[in-house]
Amino acid sequence: MTTHSNTPAGWYPDPHGASQTLRYWDGAQWTQQTAPDQKQGGQAPAAPHIPPQADPRVQQQVQQEAGIAPSGPGGGTLFSEPVLVVNQKAKLIELTNEYKVMDQNGNALGSVVEVGQGVLRKILRFVSSLDQYLTHRLEIRDAHGQPVLRLTRPAKIFKSRVIVERPDGQPVGEIVQQNMIGKINFAINVNGQKIGAIKAENWRAWNFAIVDHADNEVARITKTWEGLAKTLFTTADNYVLQIHYQLPEPLLSLVVATALTVDTALKQDSRGLG
Repeated sequence: MTTHSNTPAGWYPDPHGASQTLRYWDGAQWTQQTAPDQKQGGQAPAAPHIPPQADPRVQQQVQQEAGIAPSGPGGGTLFSEPVLVVNQKAKLIELTNEYKVMDQNGNALGSVVEVGQGVLRKILRFVSSLDQYLTHRLEIRDAHGQPVLRLTRPAKIFKSRVIVERPDGQPVGEIVQQNMIGKINFAINVNGQKIGAIKAENWRAWNFAIVDHADNEVARITKTWEGLAKTLFTTADNYVLQIHYQLPEPLLSLVVATALTVDTALKQDSRGLG
C-alpha cells in the first residue's frame, strides 16, 4: 500500500511484505508497532501509545543555554510542569506578540496570543515605538487552544501594570512596576497585598528572579539566545522558566502569567527606557 502524509493515522497492511500483518501509520511515517490482521470478524487493534519525541533543540536551550539540569516529568500542563520553555515566533516585522510554550523536552503545552489588535494598531506598531504605551491584552491558552488566563496591561505613561484574570473574569492579581531607574522590579499583588516580586538581575532585564513574600526565590526566568542574526533583525525572545517547587495559588498562576508575558509586560519598558 502506498501511504503519504495525507493518510490519517491508523492500521494498514504491512508495506514491508509480511502477510496477515498490520503495521501502524502515525500520520507521517510507519512505526515499529505491528498486529495480526484479523479480517475474520475480529476487532481492530487499538492505536498504540507512541510517546512524543524529545526536541534536542529545546533540550539544548534548557540544559546548556539556561543551565537547568533535566528534572523528572511534570503533569503535562502549564501549571504542573517544573520547567516552561517560552519561544516567541520570530517575525521580521513584529506586528503581534505570539509565543509557543513547551515543556523541557519540547512537547507543546500551550501558547500566548495578543488579542484585540486592529489594523491601525498593527501599523502603529510597525512605524513607531508608541505601541508600548497603549493597552495590551493577551490570552494564555492551553494545548487545546482554550484560554486559562487573561492579561491586560492598561495604557501607561511611565510605570507598567498587568491585570491577571481567569477566563470568566474572576480576578487573580496584579503585576505592578515598582521603579524606573536601576534594575527593574515588579511587585506581585493580590487584593492589594504584596505576595511576591519579580526582580531583574541586571539593567538590561534579561534574567529575573521571582521571590515570595519572604523574599525567598521560588522561580527563575532565564533569557536564551537564538543567535546574533535573529537578535538583530527581530525582537523574538526565548525564555526558560524554572519553578523550584509546587507553588500555591494564586502565586502559581501569577508566576506563570509573568513568565509567559515577560516580553510584553516587563521588558518592553527597558526598550523604551534604554
